[in-house]
Amino acid sequence: MHQGWCMPTQGSFRYHMTMKKILVIGASSGIGLYVTRQALEKGHHVKAFARSAADIDINNPNLEKVRGDALSLNDVESALADCDTVVSALGVKLNTKLITGPITLFSEATRILIPLMQQKNIKRLICVTGFGAGESISAINSFQKIGFNMVFGRAYSDKSLQEKSIIDSQLDWTIVRPGVLLNCSKPESYKILANKDEWRNGIITRKNVADFIVNEITNNQYIHQAPVLVS
Repeated sequence: MHQGWCMPTQGSFRYHMTMKKILVIGASSGIGLYVTRQALEKGHHVKAFARSAADIDINNPNLEKVRGDALSLNDVESALADCDTVVSALGVKLNTKLITGPITLFSEATRILIPLMQQKNIKRLICVTGFGAGESISAINSFQKIGFNMVFGRAYSDKSLQEKSIIDSQLDWTIVRPGVLLNCSKPESYKILANKDEWRNGIITRKNVADFIVNEITNNQYIHQAPVLVS
């Protein structure tokens, strides 16, 4: 385990050229959309799963747009067909509901997903949570926790439940904990903080988070780890 520096790359030298069939849950926006774009650029086959999948403005012969609800067992089971890797990038909007709750999307969707993956013998799961979920809450000082809990507490409590379900599973999982997310598309270096004593908050672009995820799909360097990503 180490602290790494990564630059988004277009070349093939950083990963094995094994093409995957990837189910991206939450593919219509944010990190999920960036993962979809970057995975297609690397030559992978992608099932882009979202309630608004039809609106995804990407045309690629390796892309299948799958309309569905992450809380529907039937929708998820159908979407998993023929896939070997799952990326879960669900999110909730920054609005009053985020503060007042309740929020159960992350844990409920994961409780549906994991048994289906196990039934279909799909082992690889990469899930985006965030800095402040699970054990990483210990890296936030008491003063910062006040504001964090007021705004994000309900969502991150559910993300922590989500993380526990994943860690307790028999899957080859990687949990990705980005810091404060930005939409800037400019390629920049970023840090992979794998050791607990390195964990800290910071900013990172959604594009860089997707870069880590797409590389991890073939690198498999952080299986059974939950690194924090910051610039």
